[in-house]
Amino acid sequence: MGSLTEEQLVQMVRDFIESESTSAILVTSPKALSQTHQPTTLTLQEILWEATDYEVKVLEKILMYVSASLDFSEEPTNLKNRVVMKLKMDGFEASLCKTSWASTFDCPKDSHFTGDYEYIDVMMRDKNGGNPTRLIVDMDFRSQFELAKPTPAYKELTDTLPSIFVATEEKLTKVISLLCSAAKQSLKAKGLHIPPWRRVSYMQSKWLSRDCKKLSVTPPKIELARHG
Repeated sequence: MGSLTEEQLVQMVRDFIESESTSAILVTSPKALSQTHQPTTLTLQEILWEATDYEVKVLEKILMYVSASLDFSEEPTNLKNRVVMKLKMDGFEASLCKTSWASTFDCPKDSHFTGDYEYIDVMMRDKNGGNPTRLIVDMDFRSQFELAKPTPAYKELTDTLPSIFVATEEKLTKVISLLCSAAKQSLKAKGLHIPPWRRVSYMQSKWLSRDCKKLSVTPPKIELARHG
């Protein structure tokens, strides 16, 4: 395990983010947080900043792609396809994954919810033959947790999230649990009903559903030529 220091992240941004796409990425340092020192915010910060070498390696590559050529204004699926293509050309075992699910979420019998979601999957294999590490990459992670009428505390929490998220399944599970709990508190504070799609089980289904289909993406010849 390794931990990204503030200086390392600042340098990363300076090195790789020199284009208009800068606004699409959020890298939050401890100093950027408000001085309220909300326990939940500090806990989320700790989770996000504790990163494995694998996570740092993949994030650095994606930041390079974004800085060089990727356009965040293009259709989301196309953007994910391009990231997968570039990762594969750089030797990573990357795939575009699509999950789908259906659940009643303990709601009335006529309340049946379905959904589907796409994200990037990267398998990192140990050179010594150990078990592979699965990384989840989401190119628009922060927006998945935003609420229409959040409390200031919840808004501060979601502002801590990065738009480009690279993490192990274990870290993702921790983030989902923490954010869903905070969303529940925020909704209750506003006197709003907690919808099924804000519950932990639903959010986990987006990235961790067993019904996950890996879509192989082959780089076009023009991309291969440029890479070479």
